[in-house]
Order: sequence, then C-alpha cells, then structure tokens
Amino acid sequence: MSPGLALAGFIAGVALQLQQPALWPWQGYALCALLALLALFAGRLARHGPGPSWGKALLAFGLATLLGFGSTGWRASVFQSSALESALEGRDIEVTGSVPAMPQPGEDGLRFRLDVESARLDGRKVALPPRILLGWYSGFAGREARAPAQNLQEADPFEAALALQRQPQPLRAGERWRMTVRLKAPHGNSNPHGFDYELWLWEQGLQATGYVRAGAHDAPPEKLSGSWQYPVEQARQAVREKIFERVENRQWAGIIAALVVGDQNAIERADWDVFRATGVAHLMSISGLHITMFAWAASLLVGGLWRRSAFLTPRLCLALPAAGAGALGGLLLATLYALFAGWGVPAQRTLLMLATVILLRQGGRQWPWAQTWLLAMAVVVAVDPWALMQAGFWLSFVAVGVLFATDSGVRPGHGVQEPASQGEWRHWPRWLAGLARAAREQWVVTLALTPLSLLLFNQVSLVGLLANAVAIPAVTLLITPLALLGVLWAPVWAATAACVSLLALFLQWLASWPLASISVAAAPLWCAVAGVTGGSLLATRLPWHWRLLGIPLLLPVLLWQPLRVAPGQFELLAADIGQGNAVLVRTAGHSLLYDAGPRFSRESDAGHRVLVPLLRALGERLDVLMVSHRDIDHIGGAAAVLAMQPGARLLSSIEDTHPLQALRKAERCTAGQHWEWDGVQFELLHPPAAAYGTPAKPNAMSCVLRISNGSRTALLVGDIEAPQEAALAAGDPARLKADFLLVPHHGSKTSSSAVFLDAVQPQWAMAQAGYRNRFGHPAEPVVARYEARGISLVKSATCGAATWDSQHGDALRCQREEGKRYWHHVPGR
Repeated sequence: MSPGLALAGFIAGVALQLQQPALWPWQGYALCALLALLALFAGRLARHGPGPSWGKALLAFGLATLLGFGSTGWRASVFQSSALESALEGRDIEVTGSVPAMPQPGEDGLRFRLDVESARLDGRKVALPPRILLGWYSGFAGREARAPAQNLQEADPFEAALALQRQPQPLRAGERWRMTVRLKAPHGNSNPHGFDYELWLWEQGLQATGYVRAGAHDAPPEKLSGSWQYPVEQARQAVREKIFERVENRQWAGIIAALVVGDQNAIERADWDVFRATGVAHLMSISGLHITMFAWAASLLVGGLWRRSAFLTPRLCLALPAAGAGALGGLLLATLYALFAGWGVPAQRTLLMLATVILLRQGGRQWPWAQTWLLAMAVVVAVDPWALMQAGFWLSFVAVGVLFATDSGVRPGHGVQEPASQGEWRHWPRWLAGLARAAREQWVVTLALTPLSLLLFNQVSLVGLLANAVAIPAVTLLITPLALLGVLWAPVWAATAACVSLLALFLQWLASWPLASISVAAAPLWCAVAGVTGGSLLATRLPWHWRLLGIPLLLPVLLWQPLRVAPGQFELLAADIGQGNAVLVRTAGHSLLYDAGPRFSRESDAGHRVLVPLLRALGERLDVLMVSHRDIDHIGGAAAVLAMQPGARLLSSIEDTHPLQALRKAERCTAGQHWEWDGVQFELLHPPAAAYGTPAKPNAMSCVLRISNGSRTALLVGDIEAPQEAALAAGDPARLKADFLLVPHHGSKTSSSAVFLDAVQPQWAMAQAGYRNRFGHPAEPVVARYEARGISLVKSATCGAATWDSQHGDALRCQREEGKRYWHHVPGR
C-alpha cells in the first residue's frame, strides 16, 4: 500500500466528516473505523499478493478515508454526549470546582475556566460538562438586580444596581471555589465569512459558558482551598503579574506577557491592528515560529554539550550521536517552553510536526519530502481533527510544503536539507549565506501565502516583507530571549520594553503608509488553490518563461468580486451581532449600513468583531452609515466602521455634542428626506424636524427608513416605541405597508403595538436580539402578536445572519441553516 495515498486518504476522511451538519449515533462511526482498521490490517498481510498496484493504492486511500471519517465522528459523538442540558440553561446552579488555568482580567471583570467537581440545582445533584467558561463581571449581574425604590429618584438605576454587585475577587490557578453560576450552551454569532466562536469553544473542550451570580441576593462565592494541582499555570500567573509590576507601560507589558506566558489578551486592540496591517501578528504570540526557533536554539545547545561530554563518557556519543541528542533535547525543551506559554493550539501543532519529523529521522526512515509532509499533517489531524478548520493550520503547512517544494537544498528522496554553506551560496561567507537563504525563504513564503491569506482574512499587508525582515530577527533573536531572561532576573524586562517600543514605532510608521495593506472580497476555494499554485510557481527555480505563467493564476483571487443584485432590486443582510441592530442594505451599485451594533467593552465592539470583517469579505464600500439613535447597542461599532469606510456619510439623530461627531460630522436624519439609488427609493419617515427642539428619549428619536423598488418594501425602525408607532400609523398608514420589517426595539414590550403591525402587515419580521439576553427580547406577548397576524418572525439567535432580497421576497436565508455544522448550537428558542 502507498503510505502517501493512505495518509492523504486519512486527512480527506477527517475533512469529509467535518462537513456533516449533524452527527450520527456513535456506533455508526465506531463501526466505520473498526471495519477500516480490519481491512487495512488484512491488506497489509496480503500486500505481496496478486493484483495491480494502482488498485491496492486506491483501496488504501478509501480505507484510510473511512478510518479518518469514523474515528473523528466517534470522538465528536463522545464529546457531544456530555453537553449541557437545555433545561439547565438560565438556572442558578451551585457549582464546586477548581480553576485549571490563570484567569484573564479585563476592564469588565474576570474570565476563567472551571473544572466542575459537583453541581446542585435547588438542592439536588445535576450533571454539568466537565469544563466550563465563566465570567465574573463588575456589575453585570447587578444590572438584573433592582435598586430600592427611594434610590431610583436619587441616582441612575444602573449605578444603583451596580452598587449591589459584589466585585470579582482575585482568582488564582489551582484554587477550589464554590459559587452560584448561570449557564447557557455555547453560542456565538453566525455571519458569512465570520469567526466561528462555537468551533473555538468545541476545540478548547468547553461545552458551556456563563457568569458568576454575585448580586446582593445571591450566595457569595466562597474560596474553599488552594492547590498545587496546576503548578505550571500558577507559575505563569505569577510571572504575568510580575511583568505588569515591573513594566510601567501597560502597552509594552502586555506584549511581553504575550511572548513569555502566551497571554494574547494582554495585547491592546490598537496594537493588534498595527500588527495585522504590517503582517507580523504571528510574531506577537507563542506561534509556530517561536517554538521552532526555540527548538533550534535548544538543539544547538544540547548537541554542543553532548559533544563535549564525549571527553568524559565516550559511550554517550556512541549510543546516541550528538545530532540526535540535540534534536531530541531541543524537542523536549521546546515542549516545556510551550507548556509554560499556555500550551496553545499553534504550539501543539508545531511540536507535533517537529516530533514527527525528528522521530522519523531518528528511526532511520528516509521518506520523500512530500510523504514526510503528509505524515506530519496526518499526525496533527489525528490528534486535533478540527485543526483542519483553522486558518493557522493551513498557513503553517502550506508554508512548510512550499519551502520543501521550492528549496534546491532538499535532495529528492531524502527530505534532508543541505548545510547553508552548500548549494548556490557555497562560495559565500557562512553568515552572508545564512542571511541570503533566510531572505529567500521569507520571499518564497510571502509570495506563496499571499493568495491564501487573502482567502482566509480578505486582507494582506503590502509592507509585510519589509516588516517581517526587521521584526522576525528582532522578536525571535532579541526581544523574546530578553523577555524569557527576565523570568530569572526581572530588571531585564526594562530593556525588553525599550526594544518593544522601538519595534512598535517602526511598525506604526509602516502601518501609516498609504496602501500599507489591501483588502479584497472573499473568493471561492478554487481561487485560493489557483493563487497558491501561481505564487509557488513564481517562487520555483524554473526558467522565467515558465515561472511567469503563475501571474495569471494570481489574478482570480485579486480581482474576484461577489455578485450584486440587479438594477432596480435591493438586498438586506441583517448581521448577527447579539443584542443590537446592524442591517446592510445593498443595491446594484450602492451600500448603506443601518446601525452598527453594540459595544461589548472598551476593547471590543460589533464593529471590530463582526461588521468590519463582514464588509471586507463582501468587498463593500459604504455610501452611508445611518445610526438610528445614540443607544450603545446601535452606535457601539460605528467608530470602527467609519475608520474602515472613510468615504461613508454619517446620517443620524445623535446630538451635536456626541463624541462620534468628532470622528465624522453627522447629518441629521429628518422625516421627508429621500434619494434614489439604482432604481430603488430611500425615504426617512421619522423623526420630524420639530422633534430635535424638544427633549425626548433616545428611542423616540430613532431614524425610520423606508426602502422600496415599487414592488417590494422594507421598513427599518430602530427602537421606536408605541407612541412613535401610533404617530406613524396615524400620519400615512399606506406608506408603512412593507414586506420586511426590522422588529422595533428588538421585540420589547413597549413596541410592536397592534395598530402598528396592522398598518405594516409584513410578510417577514426580523428580531435582532442576543441569545438568552437579559431583557427577554423578543417578549412573549410581542411574539404572540406577530403569530396572531401570520407574520413570519425570525430571530437572529436561531437564524444567525439573515438575508432577504426584493427579487425573491417570499424567501429568507439563514446563515445558521446554510453553514450548519454539528458543533453549532441549535437554540431551543
């Protein structure tokens, strides 16, 4: 049997299983894997029997595919069997457990993982997933409390409730706690080309999320004991705290903490924006490059010490050559480094790759490079099948594969690289040859991975080659070693911070260049395959007339443009942004974004998290950003969207003193304003101009937008409430009639009045509200009013991003249905 085909078949089987929308019973997967193993074993016994070799190779591929499919499905079924029961969602559960990893502090509290030992609901034992993700928020649970009536007249209700909230206590890895928590199933936003949060939770082994109930009427969280059960995590937490104590500038301290203990959350969002724009984000966390460089340096050290030991104990080098001892020692030390750095998924992948290649060579196997590459990939996939869905997996393996395929220092059939002093630089000084090789490898990888990066992130840095030329040696050879040395002698961290600040200034300068990075619309898979092939062809050592054939292969991924609606038609895409509004309106040649979703914290909002990536993937250039009113769940992501869309007009009802006015001067939205795009009419129905002169609640000032092409109409109404609804219905009820309605105020009891629904008479109504949100939106009485009128009410929590267009007005597409995989949550309500 061909090992290469069998390895490829195993990977293909895993990839096939990951496409399933729902899991089979575990017995079906177990039977597939067992039959494949028996057949492969029988085939190995009969490998010298009669029959064509290609037939045996195809059989090996098919059986390996069945093995990959069955083993992955069985693991998924076993893991899913311990999922959180839906009846336990939203209930106050007393949990006892231990903290297995250092908590993550934030401006709004702590986030931490808890290994559950026992759980009780109303005094009876209940079963929870073995590991859950919790937040202990400053004031979050307090928002659900109710302040005494006399305080409501003296202070803001939120501030009064906040005073009743117990603030988070310091948590340390290894501690055991008893606390009351409220849980829900893993649930994330579901948007086209968006981050799959539910897959991330699945891969991390987390099957429930929630928060600590620490209000005045809740039992106080209680620390039961400390423990030495997690010594590595305790050491990581101690080092992180020491870094922030010794380095005054929290911006540089965060980067140092990320490099030493793998705490990527410590890096500020503005710094991440610079790192992504300059293409060096992979350097600012414990990535495969750090682990590889550490393993390389450690192998040189161990190998050198091993050679010197030959003078004392010659038998050591006879039993194990210095090269082998260095490779194994470097692998061991790199594993310890990865453990201390948080044992992240990229580090695990890199260690598995290194271990596979090292053990293969230590065993005397001389496989072709392609077979070695496939073996390393199969080992990683066998340990973590869901890595196939991660961008980092493909970037790492494509980079390694391209280097293998384009490097003349690889001898066919051996997969062993010649020393740097040989090959085309054999007459160069050793240090200069090393620099030339490093520069060429960086160029080759950049050229080949640019199309893949555009597919995965819809953005690529044009200054990345220059930025990496400086940042890679600076981070791997200077900053990271200094940061690690600071663990032993803390004053070194001051020098580390100085180096970080100089590098940051250089990167900020590069990021400020015009066209420092470019964005393209998300292209289909075939474009990426063609692009990577074209980039690899340009990087080969073939004659130039052959290499230039790679240029046409690059064009599809660079020039791809998604299809738009026909002239005279329009499309709505209601993004899944949790509790808030954000609707993208597109015509044949124009785009408008109605509201920008919520702000989650100082470092996170719907703009950065959802809308900017979505607009980039769709290739959108906004003409107008319309912010209906000032509430944070509508305006929270506006700053990020405006920064990405410099040509967009801002249309809103916000006051002249609002901070957003400093970013872009807003035009007032006033009833009667109208314009036409590509045969589609846009008209504002509310608020009237006179409303700006009288004090009113922000909800009452919501901009109401009517969109119509004459045959189909959509109505976007923000957070208007019953009085505004009544005024609109009394004014011109005929103009309210619409096919699609954005449910007022997310389905609050104060909106969606009977008179308003009778005037609008929509076929579809979209309620943008967070899953199990604390407001209970959409409220049951409101849902009943829609159902009584035969209106199809769609909830973003169950639908994800919803797409509706005027040409096919009788249908509405849900992202959760179109992109469903078995790890995705199916909400019960």
